[in-house]
Amino acid sequence: MKWKNKVVIVTGAAQGIGKALALAYGEQEARVVVADLHIEACEVVADAICRDGGQAVSVATDVRQIQAIENLIQQATEAFGTVDIMINNAGIGRWKSPYELSMEDWSDVIATNLTGTFLCAREAAKVMKAHKHGGSIINIASTRAIMSEPNSEAYAAAKGGIVALTHALAVSLGSDSIRVNCISPGWIETGDYEALRVVDHEQHPAGRVGRVSDIVKACFYLTDADNDFVTGTNLVVDGGMTRRMIYEE
Repeated sequence: MKWKNKVVIVTGAAQGIGKALALAYGEQEARVVVADLHIEACEVVADAICRDGGQAVSVATDVRQIQAIENLIQQATEAFGTVDIMINNAGIGRWKSPYELSMEDWSDVIATNLTGTFLCAREAAKVMKAHKHGGSIINIASTRAIMSEPNSEAYAAAKGGIVALTHALAVSLGSDSIRVNCISPGWIETGDYEALRVVDHEQHPAGRVGRVSDIVKACFYLTDADNDFVTGTNLVVDGGMTRRMIYEE
């Protein structure tokens, strides 16, 4: 397996896309560091990987705090010796009118989604550089970086920042053999997929709503060492929705 014994850190791994990514890399025999603010849920994911014969540890991590991120990287290296892949998935949203969005709400979203992504990428890159083996960093952005619904200003700004941060880091870190890419998911259903309506699927050019497995496959592609010519890219995984022109009649 291509990821056997690779050390993979996933933030926001207690649920949703992050959980799916952690479990998927565990199935590929990677050594997984499950990071999230909610340690009990982290432990559930890590335990599931270990029960299936994999290797995993859980680390309580608030990506808004540099000390917590430094601790995450330290725990990863103490447990597994290095860091090969860093997946920055942790994120939150505040869906409020721009007239009502408080400074606290704005700052919390930017700190979690954008600043946290930068700091995690930087600290992981330090290990990759020091160990002289390079590595891969994946930042989870969103199609809201390039299209919007009302009342999503903080989230859109943070995700747009992640896209720009990704290509900046790719250029800065390339000489250290560190590739940096991002994925912009569209509608990825993390709940009851069977409860979706026909119209939910039909509005997508691909004919269906996305599954977490679609993001897993995108991550596998971008973290595959054979794809070493791919860096600085934003891979949009949205069933074609950002390419569909829609007018109201």
